[in-house]
Parts: sequence; structure tokens; C-alpha cells
Amino acid sequence: MSDAANTASAALAHTLTPVELFLQADAIVRTVIILLILASAWGWAVIAEKLVRLAVLHRRAAKLVDSVQHSLPVSTVAESFAEAPASDPLAQVYKAMVEEYDRSREFVQSEGQRDSLQERVHRVAQLASSSALDHLQSRLPGLATIGAVAPFVGLFGTVWGIMNSFQGIAASNNTSLAVVAPGIAEALFATALGLVAAIPAVIFYNRISTDISAYGKRLTAFTGVFEVELSRQLAKRGDRNGLRAA
Repeated sequence: MSDAANTASAALAHTLTPVELFLQADAIVRTVIILLILASAWGWAVIAEKLVRLAVLHRRAAKLVDSVQHSLPVSTVAESFAEAPASDPLAQVYKAMVEEYDRSREFVQSEGQRDSLQERVHRVAQLASSSALDHLQSRLPGLATIGAVAPFVGLFGTVWGIMNSFQGIAASNNTSLAVVAPGIAEALFATALGLVAAIPAVIFYNRISTDISAYGKRLTAFTGVFEVELSRQLAKRGDRNGLRAA
């Protein structure tokens, strides 16, 4: 290869760097690239926050459940739960059930009222669990949107870039690689960025959704354990006080 050809190849390689492609792109393609970079950055921020938070919640949940596995207090909040952060969903559900029991236990004078108390505690637990899971799922729809839309946004940039390349060919009447390569590279760069934004969003959306679902099952199981212990303690109380049938 001649020195002139080597020089041309080196110049072309320099021109095709991502920064140069961005700087040489027209306003539409440049806007697409910026949007995709921002979407990717936002998606990674959400992914990191959710993964770290869920890992902490699962680890803390295992410790909290182990701390009360022998007998679960239903009239007062266990010390381990009282020390947990107020934002912890498991602690929120547990405290909500304890508070409902504490507000209602004085009205239990019959078996029917006892059943009514258990039903109210169950509903309170469901509401607290639903609220906690909704909070954990916040911003996940954004990841789903990035995963679904980003490839098409990148494809739009690709189509626009290729259209510009053909216009350049028509204007210069020259079909050499040196003329068409920059525009095509800009177009393909937009597609690549769309995939870079979309693929992690889809993968981690599924991963995070699975982790949240697993945590939801843990909340449901814990609620069941509390309700069993509540039923046991109410039955003992009824035997001592001779609760009448409703």
C-alpha cells in the first residue's frame, strides 16, 4: 500500500471516532445521539439504585425474620424491627399490623370480633405491602420504555444519516468510500447507541422485576407468619377470657 493510501486510511480512521462522528453529524442525528446517551445514563442510574436497594432489602429481611422466628410479637414492635429504617417495606408491614392490633384489641369481646380483627390486620398488611411494592417498582416503566423505544430512535437516526449520505453522493457525483463513509458511520453509530441503551434496560428490567416479585413473596410469607401467631395468641386470650360466640 502506498504512503498516500496509508495517509488516507489514517485520516479516515481518525474521522470515524465516536467524538468526530458526533461533531460532524447534522442537528437531527446529533439530537438523537444526545437523547440516547441521556436515556442510557438514566437507565444505568435506575439499574444501579434498584439492584443495590433490593440486595440490601433481601439481606435485611433475612435477618429480621430470623430475629423473630421463635415467637412474633403482635402487641409491640420487636426491637429488631424498631431499629430497622423507616423505609424498609418489611418493617413497614409489620409495624402496620402491630398498630392495627394495638388499636383494635380492646374491642375483642366475642369470636366474631376476633375474626373481624384478624381480617382488618390482614387488609392492613395487604395495603402496606402493595404500597411498599409500588414504591420499589417506581421508575421501572421508564426502563421498559427505554428498552422498547431506544432501538427505534436509533433507527430513525440511522435512516436520517443514510438519507444525508445519499444526498451527499448526489451533490458531489462521487461514490467513493471517502465520500459516503462518514455519513453511513454516523447513521450506524446512532443505531449502536440505541442498542447500547436498550439491551441493558431490557435485561435488568427483567432481573429487577424478578427480584421485586421474590421480595413480594417474602412479604406475603411474613404476613402469613404474623397472622398465624396473631390467631394463636387471640385463641389463647379467648380461652382465658371465655369469649362468647358472635
